[in-house]
Amino acid sequence: MCGIVGVVSQTPVNQLLYDALLLLQHRGQDAAGIATNHSSMFSMYKANGLVRDVFRTRNMRSLQGNTGIGHCRYPTAGSSSEEEAQPFYVNAPFGITLAHNGNLTNQAELKEALFHNDRRHINTGSDSEVLLNVLAHEIQEAADGYSLSAEAVFKAVGEVHRRVRGAYAVVAQIAGHGLLAFRDPYGIRPLCLGENEGENGMEYMVASESVALEGIGFRFVRDVAPGEAVFIDTEGKLHAQQCAENPSLNPCAFEYVYLARPDSVIDGASVYATRLKMGEYLADKIRDEILKFEEIDVVMPIPDSSRPAAIQLALKLGIEYREGFIKNRYIGRTFIMPGQGMRKKSVRQKLNAIGSEFKGKNVLLVDDSIVRGTTSREIVQMAREAGARKVFFASAAPPVLFPNVYGIDMPTRDELIAYGRTVEEVCKEITADRLVYQDIDALKRSISDVNPALTNFEASCFDGVYVTGDVTPAYLDQLESARHNGGKPQIEDEVRTQLNLNPPVAAE
Repeated sequence: MCGIVGVVSQTPVNQLLYDALLLLQHRGQDAAGIATNHSSMFSMYKANGLVRDVFRTRNMRSLQGNTGIGHCRYPTAGSSSEEEAQPFYVNAPFGITLAHNGNLTNQAELKEALFHNDRRHINTGSDSEVLLNVLAHEIQEAADGYSLSAEAVFKAVGEVHRRVRGAYAVVAQIAGHGLLAFRDPYGIRPLCLGENEGENGMEYMVASESVALEGIGFRFVRDVAPGEAVFIDTEGKLHAQQCAENPSLNPCAFEYVYLARPDSVIDGASVYATRLKMGEYLADKIRDEILKFEEIDVVMPIPDSSRPAAIQLALKLGIEYREGFIKNRYIGRTFIMPGQGMRKKSVRQKLNAIGSEFKGKNVLLVDDSIVRGTTSREIVQMAREAGARKVFFASAAPPVLFPNVYGIDMPTRDELIAYGRTVEEVCKEITADRLVYQDIDALKRSISDVNPALTNFEASCFDGVYVTGDVTPAYLDQLESARHNGGKPQIEDEVRTQLNLNPPVAAE
């Protein structure tokens, strides 16, 4: 769940990339980076922190060039160290920078092959660096001496698809040749293409979500197809080709539930419209499981991602809708914060209850999902403290029962509150009076109703079906063991050792 962007323009792209990353900030708040290409030379700057905190005027000045890529990170593999901030760089062949959203499921196997067969060195624990080196090797094999045609690039991407498993949406720059973007054969992670008629010619942009295109004046053209590669050469000509043998579209259901912004359209389905549909289907379950036995005085969302579902639910049930929690927008998304203690504290900092809306009422709280249960428990307690007589809780998503290995840092199974528990037991854990989950079939219908062409989904965290076919119980056990026995804690202000393409810049 990172945000990626690539831009090809006739004018400097540093500001365009910065603005696009601001629009994708919701996809990752851990680190940010930009790499640009100028006269076959790369400039790059990356660091931990929000986009607005990472880049200063002196950093932006150093990012010269009319093409570039950007990344905002939410760590899912490796660690959150600064060394693993993206983009990554390799100097051969030609020089390549790459940014990646997703997660590889055969990373260990690839690392072995890169060392023993390809003679390439991996400097971090990030699977994105592994992916970059696989791509670099295949480009080297496909290139004809010093020249690199679009056909050779597509051949290399085809070999990447053959070797790599998992989820990946990628933007990359090949020095002196152009910008490359491609998507895994299952289309798990989103990627879209936009264009803009600039003063000096056509400009192109690829990004994780359509909102990044529209927010800086680009026209949405289409989604990049699963397995497809898009290559924009140095002359500004766009080439596109299907590079996978058996591609199929399986968009991540959790993008529609929580990850994406509601004003984005992913694979032809409006995120906002799908969330409205989730509310409609959830209303049917509420009618059967709560309203038959209990009175609900008011429906309240847990801001912000659950608001469309809550509005539509209240409308369908004919129950008053109220905003009972006010959100502090300077607190980040608690789902992606490390550690239960930080999440618990941040929930109280992020949300504050309006006592008059709760006092003496039976309240139905609607959230997008329940993962660890930390947020849900705190919110139920806040509602009771504000004077609610009874607190009912509804989730617009089904129970999260399985880890997600495709780029969402779903915790280990023992951290998932619904794992090994009945609905009644989860209800007791979050201290609610009643709990209702969305059905998995209803969730999928919510998306298909908006775009009937979408029939298959990556919904492994709900149904345990891993579409790449290589995720076994033994694989999950290994991941959990590695997580439980993880590396040393990060030392604050430790020496930074990342490879930096930029020379030191004098302070302002």
